[in-house]
Order: sequence, then C-alpha cells, then structure tokens
Amino acid sequence: MVIVAGHIVVDPHQRASYLADCVGVVEQARRAAGCLDFSIAADLVDAGRIVIFERWESRAAVEAFRGSGPSDAQNAEIRAASVAEYDIAEVRSLS
Repeated sequence: MVIVAGHIVVDPHQRASYLADCVGVVEQARRAAGCLDFSIAADLVDAGRIVIFERWESRAAVEAFRGSGPSDAQNAEIRAASVAEYDIAEVRSLS
C-alpha cells in the first residue's frame, strides 16, 4: 500500500476556488483502479492550508494516476507544498 500525504499552501482568499477546481480530480482519482481513498480538504485552523491524503493499493496504481494532478493554473496558485509518499508494509485497523 502507498500513502500520499501532506499539505499545500495557497492564498487564503483563493482556497475555496482552488478546492472547487479540485472536485473533478478527486472524482477521477476515486474511480481510478487501485485507489482506496483520495481527499483534498481545507485545513480547519490555517486559512491557506489544504490537506492532501491519498491511499493506493500499489505504487503501480499511483504511477498510473499521476499526470492527473493539478492543472497549470492550479500549480501557479500553490505558494508552498509538503507532500510525500509512504510505502506501507503493515496495516492495523483501529475500528
């Protein structure tokens, strides 16, 4: 399993429109083969921060989807980013 997690920072006044522009990407990702979860969401404390979380069955599934990321216009709005991929060897359910 692969987890992609982190955050991006945009101008606080642009965050709502940035997130609205991401709806199609989230829908596309959730339909993609190997996608277990995909979320792009507003941070509850920082007005310019957007939280990224993705969970994939495999690295191959992630790579097949990459290229479907932010558009050039969305990339231009990103002021900073800290997103990483994690290869997960074991999972323990908490529920």
